[in-house]
Amino acid sequence: MKPWDEVIGEEEQRAYAAAGFGRPSGLGSRPALLIIDIQYRTVGTRREPFWEAIKEFPTSCGEVGWKAVDALVPLLALFREKGWPVLYPHVAPKQAYDGGRLAEKVPAIMGISAKGYEFVAEVAPQPEDILLPKKHPSAFFGTALCSHLIDKRVDTVIVAGCTTSGCVRGTVVDAFSLNFKVAVPQECVYDRGATSHAVNLFDIGQKYADVLPVTDLMVQLRSIT
Repeated sequence: MKPWDEVIGEEEQRAYAAAGFGRPSGLGSRPALLIIDIQYRTVGTRREPFWEAIKEFPTSCGEVGWKAVDALVPLLALFREKGWPVLYPHVAPKQAYDGGRLAEKVPAIMGISAKGYEFVAEVAPQPEDILLPKKHPSAFFGTALCSHLIDKRVDTVIVAGCTTSGCVRGTVVDAFSLNFKVAVPQECVYDRGATSHAVNLFDIGQKYADVLPVTDLMVQLRSIT
């Protein structure tokens, strides 16, 4: 069962398939892993249900975020084993002058404590990883991400993190637009809304990336020599 099967009806899925959407594009020979915004502000410092988690950080996604962290741990270990690039696009602490349009839409982002901006320990960066502070949804917008990927000879981008409907989707679309192969391990991305998560995963998989179980993705990655 796909993550979107309870939201996207069979007839609608058949329409996409009939038009030729959703075909897998596969991986290249040099992947990089992007871990987007997996900070305590998006999961909480404790494993709690959503309505409890947002009492600590209003931007938290709660338990679904922690499940994604757990699913990401073995994938990250594989990248470290292979010596492939791992990059961390992340939101840096907001200052009064740089909230931008997002602060107008979601004022709560301006009150996040310093702890909220720390990386979740289970998947935190190592000294050899690349940190990319960002101020917009796409990890490519206003950052040196593309330059780093070119320098590392990357042809495939694996996108994990949050939110599925926001920064993950924005990054996937830009990676696709720049002609990178893109894959999204479906258990390693998360959103505060189940419907938004499912619909965006479906749309990403139909148009821009291979969306597949993390175990299947790891099998493909292990075959790269």
